[in-house]
Amino acid sequence: MAESWFSLSRDDQIEALEFAAARTGRPAHLLEKDIWVVWALSAIYESDLASKLTFKGGTSLSKVYRIIDRFSEDVDLTYDIRELAADLLKQGNPIPDSTNQEKKISRAVRHRLPGWIEATVMPIIESSMEIAGLDVSLTLAGKDKDKLILAYPAVKMGTGYSAPTIQLEFGARATGEPHYVHPVACDIAPEIEDIMFPVAQPLVMAAERTFWEKATAAHVYCLQRRLRGERYSRHWYDLVAIAKTPHFAAACTNHALARAVAEHKSVFFVEKDAAGAKIDYFAATSGQLQLIPAGESFAALEIDYAAMLEDGLLALNQPNFADIIEQCHVIQDEVNRLAL
Repeated sequence: MAESWFSLSRDDQIEALEFAAARTGRPAHLLEKDIWVVWALSAIYESDLASKLTFKGGTSLSKVYRIIDRFSEDVDLTYDIRELAADLLKQGNPIPDSTNQEKKISRAVRHRLPGWIEATVMPIIESSMEIAGLDVSLTLAGKDKDKLILAYPAVKMGTGYSAPTIQLEFGARATGEPHYVHPVACDIAPEIEDIMFPVAQPLVMAAERTFWEKATAAHVYCLQRRLRGERYSRHWYDLVAIAKTPHFAAACTNHALARAVAEHKSVFFVEKDAAGAKIDYFAATSGQLQLIPAGESFAALEIDYAAMLEDGLLALNQPNFADIIEQCHVIQDEVNRLAL
């Protein structure tokens, strides 16, 4: 019977990671972190939460769809709004029909979500940790207490851009649809024989919706012309990667899905541009999408992209920032053409 990764000695884990790093060209510390990402997904999706949480974002593009050659370390999860705030939805409609209803729902989500995470999610993960005998810590974090930080005892370290922690970030203002069940495995698994690595079967958001989520996030960044925190440049890289797959054409021609994203964000994620005007998400999905920032926000994006490269998150394919921006020009023009 194959031996579990977690039962190996520290020296054996180091040797395996270095061997796999040499074989794949991926940094050893990111191969290690990937194991913990998959373990966290397995803990969640082997529980009663499997049908209520949707795995989404960049990590789903990497781990499930294999669209991006970028190590994505955060696990974004949507808890179905119909589970958390069913009493506030009118006839089960997840989209509020008024500003007052949106405020009630958002307040309820902010109030209820941390308690649900602490009372429901944490015990499930902690039970899996105990069963496996893992020496890790789990902490409720974030300004709104909507994140869980899983800190693991790393045997390999990088530059520090990617810390030895897994961030599970929860939201509950959407249904997560469309979504489908997909298998997930560790990147190291094909390189190491006779070792049992974690596997998972998460419920995953459709890549087409992820495209529109990221495109509209980039659109907001461009219109606001203000600096954001680090790790934001990944959206532009991901858009370029998606554009090289059939998911791009499917997203561009799925006008109903584009409108659904615009409707959801117009209600739950109201933003203002640099002049103080409300950003129109419907315009972004109807021929006026902007993906190219300017001024200081452009410079900040370029610096963040360089930091991402330095830590090896793009180990195998490292397009330069100018190429990413050039391709985003093409994506922007094509999306707008097809929308019109």
